[in-house]
Amino acid sequence: MAPPESDSVEPVTPAGRLFLLPEMNTIIHCAFGVKNKIDIDSTRSVIKNSLMLKHPRFCSLLVRDKNGREHWKKTDIDIDQHFIIVNKKTCTDDDDDDDDDVDKAVNEYIADLSVSTPLDMNKPLWEVHVMLEKKCAIMRIHHALGDGISLMSMFLASCRTASDPEAIPTLVTGRRPDCGKEGKQQDWRGVILRVLKMVWFGMAFSLEFVLRFLWVSDKKTVISGGDGVELWPRKLATAKFLIEDMKTVKGAVANATINDVLFGVISSGLSRYLDHRSPKALKEGQQITGMAMVNLREQLSMQDLSEMLKNNSGSQSRWGNRFGFILLPVFYRKSDVDPLQHVGRAKTMIDRKKKTLEAHFAYHIGHLAMSLLGPKAAYVLNYRVLCNTTFTFSNVVGPQEVVTLSGNPVTFLRVNTSSIPHALTMHMVSYAGRADMQIMVAKDIIPDPEFLAKCFEDALFEMKEAAAATI
Repeated sequence: MAPPESDSVEPVTPAGRLFLLPEMNTIIHCAFGVKNKIDIDSTRSVIKNSLMLKHPRFCSLLVRDKNGREHWKKTDIDIDQHFIIVNKKTCTDDDDDDDDDVDKAVNEYIADLSVSTPLDMNKPLWEVHVMLEKKCAIMRIHHALGDGISLMSMFLASCRTASDPEAIPTLVTGRRPDCGKEGKQQDWRGVILRVLKMVWFGMAFSLEFVLRFLWVSDKKTVISGGDGVELWPRKLATAKFLIEDMKTVKGAVANATINDVLFGVISSGLSRYLDHRSPKALKEGQQITGMAMVNLREQLSMQDLSEMLKNNSGSQSRWGNRFGFILLPVFYRKSDVDPLQHVGRAKTMIDRKKKTLEAHFAYHIGHLAMSLLGPKAAYVLNYRVLCNTTFTFSNVVGPQEVVTLSGNPVTFLRVNTSSIPHALTMHMVSYAGRADMQIMVAKDIIPDPEFLAKCFEDALFEMKEAAAATI
């Protein structure tokens, strides 16, 4: 379909064109559970009147011009075409389903969607699957429409806080350090040293990125993916954490952050799992490299939705896909080491990463490849880095308080994406004092993601016990 000459037509962004390639076709799945039975009519009404359907990308068709260039063309929305009611019964369906039964049924459904169910290109690229029996809904949104931060902000705009039915939830995160003020407190030698460190670490990590694209890759382990693995069947499990436990561990390691604790849990959990699957196959200290997604917006609190609706705004917090990634090395350690050592090593690594512009470098390299060589070249660049690393990780901060949708309290928020060449992808969302990590695996490579989830949970528990012993 060729788009007409009209103000209702908007070109697809470079990142959007990359995600729309048939080879990628990346879809974000956001699952949320509610406390009470889902009222379909009420939920339809909330979405129909939400800011989501005021945003052009959510009420536009993907069309291509005579040169094959992608555009968004505004269209009328038939809300019923975007709602899919799932009445499929499972062996766990009864009136007394516990949380484990719900998790299993929802995760099985999402795993099936993640490999073989593309979105219908004859309507705007989003839909809502409602699992009535499980009091759960799954929003499927094409990654071309936006990234996790944008979509979390849009979802929360349709919610209200449980404590105040008129209040929109907010995302509260830490602020980046004010480098200007810090610089004023240092003499010129300190400033020069800080700049030299940034340049040195930046060059080193950027060189590593280039080498990953060319030929450097992780040694194969029992969790390694590779070329073509994105087509393999998937399984999904959930690791559950308490933010308070992470804060306890954070307090036991000097100047640590929640992210330091989180990456320490990943390092320890993967070591535990590898120790179980192949105890004699790995050498102590063997590197396993992940790709961690990093939000590049300067504004770290919830985005101003009115600003996001201005598609052509130059704001750094604009709607869409604005993220880079860093290479995240973790190292295999025997399970008998001090649990807090994993956090200390993670902190050292992350502190070095903070001194670089690695995430910005990755973002601009991809953007440059898109602009000069087109989406297929950018895809090859991204695909090779994925094939030469072992896992993907992302972390989205959700609201700290309980929220409601159409007056129904939300019990959990979880996110994952459709399949990529990694055999292991982990996506975490924090919500109301908890953090749930969705662990998506290629089931022919990692057949027991539930055990892997327990490895991560046990890692945090042991860190908390070790932290308590230091008090």
